[in-house]
Amino acid sequence: MQSKHRIFAEDLLLAAEGEDHFDQVPDSLVLLIFNKLADARSLGRCSVVSRRFNALVPLVDDACLRIDRVIPADADDALGLAGPRPRGVLSHLLKAMLLAVLKPFSHCDAGGKSAGAGHGKHAQQQHHSPAQVLKNFSSIRNLRMELPVSDVGTDDGVLLKWKAVFGSTLQSCVILGGTKVDRAGAATAAAADDHESEDDSGSIPESFYTNGGLKLRVVWTISSLIAAGTRHYLLREIVKEHPTLERVALTDAHGQGTLAMDRDQLKEFTDKPFAAAAAANRTQVPACNMKLRYAPLLELSDGTRIHGATLVVIKPVGEVGGIGGGRKELDEFVAGAFDGPFREAVGALSKRRAYLLEMNGF
Repeated sequence: MQSKHRIFAEDLLLAAEGEDHFDQVPDSLVLLIFNKLADARSLGRCSVVSRRFNALVPLVDDACLRIDRVIPADADDALGLAGPRPRGVLSHLLKAMLLAVLKPFSHCDAGGKSAGAGHGKHAQQQHHSPAQVLKNFSSIRNLRMELPVSDVGTDDGVLLKWKAVFGSTLQSCVILGGTKVDRAGAATAAAADDHESEDDSGSIPESFYTNGGLKLRVVWTISSLIAAGTRHYLLREIVKEHPTLERVALTDAHGQGTLAMDRDQLKEFTDKPFAAAAAANRTQVPACNMKLRYAPLLELSDGTRIHGATLVVIKPVGEVGGIGGGRKELDEFVAGAFDGPFREAVGALSKRRAYLLEMNGF
């Protein structure tokens, strides 16, 4: 039996003689491997291995870019790369916007996410924006980008998840929230801490309005839409430089929110001008209609319990359904927005009474 050292020596000899068995692997198979790898930075490292790899890497269909550190550039701050802003600043901003953005809720009817880091001792290090990292990929069809942190700061135990679809502007958004998540049988004092009634009669209790429950949901909604608009704004150069794109998903490491764009939305994004919010690196959110559904306590089949469970479905004013203009498409989008127990939570909340709200553009 030959030793490993003998085999290695023979391989080196074959390589020295110009015989490389890897050359016999067809390009299509190598590309398949690269597509399975997907990670943009790993693919970049592969491209410097050989001339062949350097020629094949730009041809991959699927790419995933994980943004893992701050990039000290104005354009990149717009990506949310500067990390979460202090909660106090965000709270102040949202508080200032509430009266200007939202119409009064007295007519509610029942019906159908460290800035400047890198300027210190590490400022001499060079980092690249997502557009720069992706510029050598010429054939990307499916792109997934992941931010290092979630956009919207929440307290421990609070549930907040959102998914938004954009074309040139917002088309649809679904938000799932809860003031506390625990397991059945766990000792809780949620009823006293939440300040929300556990009376589950099918209607929103009066305490929801008087004890800050509605205000909290408004903050969740505006924060999520600001985060979605910021992510949409950062994609403008990437979409412009990659006309082959058919699907884009921009999420975060915590899985809080996802901005999604498919072929039709990408085409609209390219063909139509989009409005940027004044003095902000984000896309302007149009005036919207919202349907809010609420359950004081939602118990799921796996034992998960969501206190103050809330589902908010948002679409621009004048849009019949949002995605594709149809109610069926919107319902399918909402039903499939989240995975695992959260999908079940959406299904359960969708059967509850809906309350209609309106929100001005901002």
